Amino acid sequence: YDFLTFEDGQLGLVIGDVSGKGIPAALVMATTQSMLRAAAQTTTSPGEVLARVNELLCVDMPPNLFVTCFYAILDPTTGHLRFANAGHDLPYQRHSDEVCELRATGMPLGLMSGMCYEENEATLSPGESILFYSDGLVEAHNTKREMFGSPHLKELISGHPGGTPLIDFLLSQLATFTGPDWEQEDDVTMVAVHRDSDA
Repeated sequence: YDFLTFEDGQLGLVIGDVSGKGIPAALVMATTQSMLRAAAQTTTSPGEVLARVNELLCVDMPPNLFVTCFYAILDPTTGHLRFANAGHDLPYQRHSDEVCELRATGMPLGLMSGMCYEENEATLSPGESILFYSDGLVEAHNTKREMFGSPHLKELISGHPGGTPLIDFLLSQLATFTGPDWEQEDDVTMVAVHRDSDA
């Protein structure tokens, strides 16, 4: 994950995941992060940023590797959010009475050149929050080989009682679900963005 600050006060939010593991995957992620930071300085379009990074990655991407990535630009003053998605797990936005997915279509980065990335918009109103996460969260298994799952995650976000920060609450729920002998199979990454009620 990464945060990009811009001179006009807007904030770039990035979360991504590489398909493989080990040193090759780590190198690809470091390269992708640098490319995203560079591309974000040249255009204010999240979809265009992903398209430019995709073209660069396609040139030298190692076999069997690709990157999923969600990139959004938030105006902290208004709560306006523009976003694009390259095959990453859909973030959840919690409104006062519902939880919805931030949907935008696009292929993972580094698979095929010439890709276009759909761009959508949302508004983060006062009191609302958005959870960005990696698939290591929803694909975690318990001792019965049951998966934590997106529906369960959505239900937990909807029922979050407040008080405890959302990420701490979800980590606690994950620990309860997997049990003490859990062998973690993948990275678990979460980023929560909350707009104060008096914002």
